Amino acid sequence: MPAPAVSTNFSTANEHALATILEASQTKSIIASRDIFDISGTKLWARDQPVSSALQRKLLDRQLRNPLESCLLAEDGVTPQALVLCAEALVERDSPLGAVLRPHAARIVQEVAYLPLHSVAQLLLTAGQASRPESFDHAVQGMTLAGALMITHGGSTAELRMAMLAGLLHDLGEMYIDPRHGEADADRDLDFQSYQHLVVHPHVGQLLLTQLTNYPAAIARAIAEHHERLDGSGYPHALQRDAVSPLGRLLAVTEAALAVLRSERPDLSRVSIALRVVPGEYDLAWVGPIAEAARGQPALQAQLDNHEVQARLGRLDAALHGAQACARALASGAQSPALKGALALAQHLIGRLRAGWYASGLWNSEALKATEAAEVESVEDELFFRLRSIERAMLLRAGDLAAPEAAQLQLLCDNLRVSEG
Repeated sequence: MPAPAVSTNFSTANEHALATILEASQTKSIIASRDIFDISGTKLWARDQPVSSALQRKLLDRQLRNPLESCLLAEDGVTPQALVLCAEALVERDSPLGAVLRPHAARIVQEVAYLPLHSVAQLLLTAGQASRPESFDHAVQGMTLAGALMITHGGSTAELRMAMLAGLLHDLGEMYIDPRHGEADADRDLDFQSYQHLVVHPHVGQLLLTQLTNYPAAIARAIAEHHERLDGSGYPHALQRDAVSPLGRLLAVTEAALAVLRSERPDLSRVSIALRVVPGEYDLAWVGPIAEAARGQPALQAQLDNHEVQARLGRLDAALHGAQACARALASGAQSPALKGALALAQHLIGRLRAGWYASGLWNSEALKATEAAEVESVEDELFFRLRSIERAMLLRAGDLAAPEAAQLQLLCDNLRVSEG
């Protein structure tokens, strides 16, 4: 079950990015900044001509002399000044992010004005603002949160601007996948089919910046890493520890925090728990400012009664034990490299999850009695989410298996689902 192919040489127009640009052109002035030719030299569109659905028809399956993104210009698109207004509005908004952003609001807003907007980035941000407003808001949140974390970390002005720019651009690759599989509703709830599509977007974002802009390589690399985890449980490449750059570590914390805030129960305390529940996932140097801000927030409120909490803990414990035993048994008889690799990844991730389980103390009745019910719920939620994500990661690593091996892997999937109530 490999991830779906996405064009990464930009020699043809990506249908999803083009559709977003065309939708944005209904309210924004987007024109050709140069003549657009196909690879054979046929002129498809004239310079200064506004884009329209006619361009979409002409581009269908045509190889282009220059990437489409480098041939278009958003005349009335996103500007640094517009981003300043967006940052100011976000800081003033009554939101869970406020406790992290407000102490650094003046500096963040000041530096936004100096962020360089390459024409390709400006085009895609403009298209997102007009056609996918939730993705644009997410980009602004990424920009400001990454900036606040870098300020707290004591970064230089250059490092601060790099962090903010990386936060702003980190999800541009999503524009190149089917919007049905994007992160607007947070990848915490995506089914496997959507996950298959989603996992390519960090790589697409890296290629986009590397091939079509002059942004520093460190930013492109960090964007490729913004869903990686230090313990190897992230995607798309399951990188570990020093293989993830410092800026990539910052973006990983930023993205994970915003994912929690897109969930049904957005709360800074829940963000703090999510970032710490499995030891070794995230760089604590970047987690620290969020955890500190969360300590000053009102206490979480429990949603479940004690009986429901205990039932969930029982399901979680059973799932961890069953999945670990099943993965070990299957690995002992696995033959193909694909199945071996998938089971090795599953065992690693289950081991990491058990480490979080033990660290939480939820298995200990005495420790459990001393823990606030709402905190128990939040820890449970995060461990359940990690459990669901193991199945997706394992299936992606396995790819297409022969029927007997696919059936074996399904046994492990069934064990992982024991936790579902």
